[in-house]
Amino acid sequence: MRRKAPAVDLTTRLGSVILPNPVLTASGTAGHGAELADFLDPAVLGAIVVKSLHAEPWAGNPTPRVHATPSGMVNSVGLQGPGVEAWLEHDLPVLAGTGARVVASIWGRTVEEFARAAELLADAPDVVVAVEVNASCPNLEDRRALFAHSVTATTEVVEAAEGARRPRWAKLSPNTPDLPDLAVAAIAAGAEVVTVANTVLGMVIDTETRRPLLGAGKGGLSGPAIRPVAVRAVFDTREALGAVPIIGVGGITSATDAVEFLLAGASAVQIGTAMFADPRAPARILTDLERWCDRRGVSQLEELIGAAHG
Repeated sequence: MRRKAPAVDLTTRLGSVILPNPVLTASGTAGHGAELADFLDPAVLGAIVVKSLHAEPWAGNPTPRVHATPSGMVNSVGLQGPGVEAWLEHDLPVLAGTGARVVASIWGRTVEEFARAAELLADAPDVVVAVEVNASCPNLEDRRALFAHSVTATTEVVEAAEGARRPRWAKLSPNTPDLPDLAVAAIAAGAEVVTVANTVLGMVIDTETRRPLLGAGKGGLSGPAIRPVAVRAVFDTREALGAVPIIGVGGITSATDAVEFLLAGASAVQIGTAMFADPRAPARILTDLERWCDRRGVSQLEELIGAAHG
């Protein structure tokens, strides 16, 4: 059942991509998107950002991969995936059938691997509205693969993704004090949007076995615990970039959380960890965001974006 048109205009512009609302899924938290159809209509969301894809199939990290924390979770899935070609053949048609707008996330260990993944997306159907260049996942054994910790490397991988022949979004890391500089570099390299930010490096140790709980040892902390870090990262990035579109992500569980990111400078938000507890969370947050705006006389989303900057 389709939702009625909102009383509030939630349309948002992310570079050359216009979405009907600012609520998206976060890569890695909703599989390849079609899984959500059992809980909500994927087409009502701004877009579905799918799990990051390598050019080739990738096995990911050893188990266990996920562990709950007092205010979120720490994970080290390791970017497991079927590879771009298999995703295009088997997963995308199912997701496209829901009417969703799709953002393909890509990753690689080298600039050449980013380029190859992007090239494989060049002939994807128009339902794939953008490609998110995941330069920032901490869940790899070789931490040198964190391209989003270097201005030069960020520039190279964003440029390499040009082969996808669709708008590029750069997903950046909060685990560096140079985030604003990296955001500037990503835009200069051709990204239309920056996604801020990924998980914060973390670790959990079993006090009985005296060993790390995750199979890979370290992992990425997500959920409400990191929200203030992510809000600060969005705020700083907005100061560095001005009106360049930012997607805010990190611990959003409610419409109020989403508004906080919008005020900090985000033009859209991504919902991630909240879906592990409630797969309907993105749709609920979207509905509540409409109500929040309506009750406060906000008629257009633009009134909120960056308002905390005065």
